[in-house]
Amino acid sequence: MDKERQISLIIKLFSYRVLSTLVAFGGLLLFFAFFTPRHLFVSSRNLELLSKLAPDLGIVALGVGLLMICGEFDLSISSILPFCSYVFVLLLKGGVNLIFIPFITIATGALLGFLNGVLTVKGGIPSFIATLGTMMFWRGVLYVFSKMSPIAIRLYLKSDSFFVHIFTGKLAGIIPVQIVWFIGIGIFLGILLHFHRFGNWVYATGDNKEAARAMGINTDMVKIICFIIVGILCAFVAMIQIIRVGSFSSRVGQGWELKAVAASVVGGTSLMGGIGSMVGIFCGTFIIIVIENALTMLRISYSWTYVVFGLVIISSVLVNFYMEKRRLRYGSKVSEESSSG
Repeated sequence: MDKERQISLIIKLFSYRVLSTLVAFGGLLLFFAFFTPRHLFVSSRNLELLSKLAPDLGIVALGVGLLMICGEFDLSISSILPFCSYVFVLLLKGGVNLIFIPFITIATGALLGFLNGVLTVKGGIPSFIATLGTMMFWRGVLYVFSKMSPIAIRLYLKSDSFFVHIFTGKLAGIIPVQIVWFIGIGIFLGILLHFHRFGNWVYATGDNKEAARAMGINTDMVKIICFIIVGILCAFVAMIQIIRVGSFSSRVGQGWELKAVAASVVGGTSLMGGIGSMVGIFCGTFIIIVIENALTMLRISYSWTYVVFGLVIISSVLVNFYMEKRRLRYGSKVSEESSSG
């Protein structure tokens, strides 16, 4: 009996992919804390910087990870984000009331996400190809209309306004509000994914779409909603980023589609769908950001960050594959012993 309990405990441990992510995250923090010059990595200034920058990629990665669990990809986030930034700037310059600008910007992101979902689900185009096409299309439209020129917004938005404090202020004068938004959105999506029936639909759709349909789940609707969530989060981050920086750039967000996928994979999300967690994606994002930040402090060429990212992604996939293999092995062992007993 004790042996069976021991094996069941091992199976349970191997089923939690997030454990490897948490161990890796903790190890990186300790390593960089000791080996960066003058321990600058754990300085208050750098921690504040990470709290401001990590949510930009992190919030988008949460949506991308949710979509990956559903069995789809969205490569267009690197175009949706600057496109929504441009819409935000146009509304601001046009004198639209600040109360309505966030809603219109978020509605724009939701619409672009909805179009990606419809193309994928109703058009029958693989999401990788569909969103690659929309990424090129929206980036081209943005380049044509913006003429790739930077646009300052400080003339149209007062730095001490309540609107600015909502997106880029500080709580109690210490904690950047961006990290609060990141944690809050992570908790909300975590509850939605792990404790709500919609989350069950997401996992079922990503694991086996046909079986999910047989259970009465509207898999098309589930996928479209996940695409819309990604679009909304891109629009939200677009507002946070442009208010913090104070200007618009048509090149913002380039390469984020790969970083968001990397953060999800490092966090234990399966590329095949049906497996993943919000805690894992949250930690995976910080692993990507921490590596990028620490390598800069170590004065290592930025080009090496891609080498490190590649190694981290491959290692994460191998570890997750190993854990899944061990879980299945122990599971089959338990079933054999119970049947023979």
